[in-house]
Amino acid sequence: MGGYTLIENASLANRNTLRVAARAKLLAEIRDATKLPELLDFPAVRNGRLLVLGEGSNMLFTGDFDGTVLAMETRGVHAEALATSGVQVESDGDSARIAIAAGERWDDFVRWTLGQGYAGLENLILIPGTVGAAPIQNIGAYGCEVAEFIESVEAWDIRERRVVTLDHATCAFGYRDSLFKHEPGRYIVTAVRFVLPRSRPLRTDYAGINEQLARMGVDKPAPFHVAEAVVHLRTSKLPDPMVIGNAGSFFKNPIIDAALADALKREHPGLAVWPQPDGRCKISAAWMIEAAGFKGVREGDAGISNRHALVLVNHGKASGPELWALAQRVIAGVEAKFGVRLEPEPVVIGAV
Repeated sequence: MGGYTLIENASLANRNTLRVAARAKLLAEIRDATKLPELLDFPAVRNGRLLVLGEGSNMLFTGDFDGTVLAMETRGVHAEALATSGVQVESDGDSARIAIAAGERWDDFVRWTLGQGYAGLENLILIPGTVGAAPIQNIGAYGCEVAEFIESVEAWDIRERRVVTLDHATCAFGYRDSLFKHEPGRYIVTAVRFVLPRSRPLRTDYAGINEQLARMGVDKPAPFHVAEAVVHLRTSKLPDPMVIGNAGSFFKNPIIDAALADALKREHPGLAVWPQPDGRCKISAAWMIEAAGFKGVREGDAGISNRHALVLVNHGKASGPELWALAQRVIAGVEAKFGVRLEPEPVVIGAV
């Protein structure tokens, strides 16, 4: 069919980076976002459950999905000078508004922006997933969150049956959070509009970036140098999903009251604590998981990476329930030791 393909009883094993064996009652691969209304009107789609899937890098299936999995495979990027929309900028085009289709790979987009000479996304290089998933999760790494550069999100509003443009404020971005998580099943992201500058102060004081730049012999870094440093750091610390099944960081860094953070820091001096703008503190989930003895733990083929304690890994044929059981054991162990309950970053499909 023009613009999309439908597959019954489709395997999802190659559509999630944890490599969990799961199936979808119906898989819809969509290449043209304008065909969404037509697709959603099919009785099999309209009358059942719907799950939007990018690269499956932020998802754990604990069973088959009895509904339609919608895989966004749209492509396209378009850049326009801010001045063309009436926003005042300097005449040399210091910034650009860039609209990109939801189905584009995130890492490809970051590398494209660097190649075009734009700054801002260099700290977010090598994050798996699609552009459309980025605002939903408000992806972040190395002291940067994508929300800072998102002007608006275009989406199909299932409730109102129309295309909507949600501005930055409406998206209600928070730490690994957004409007889309609080109204699940309502919006299908079709495109994201970014505003990126040609130059900006670089963020190099987080998690070893400055040290890596020094090892590279760079004393006056440009955005592409920071991106190279982040690639070095990520590949040295995080397992490659192409080599071993994983979904990147599986646990969020908890944000807690400052008083509790101070008490934990006094009791555990090695715990990393980062003050937040709202007066609360973010604390290191990885440090607590390792201190609780879970780094490198393996139960059958389900495990916690011995390279980074935040990463849940599939050593081979671990099932979704087996992986989720280990994650819950980690959550319970950290809570018992520190009194802080961890939350998973990925969406857990089928868990009660």
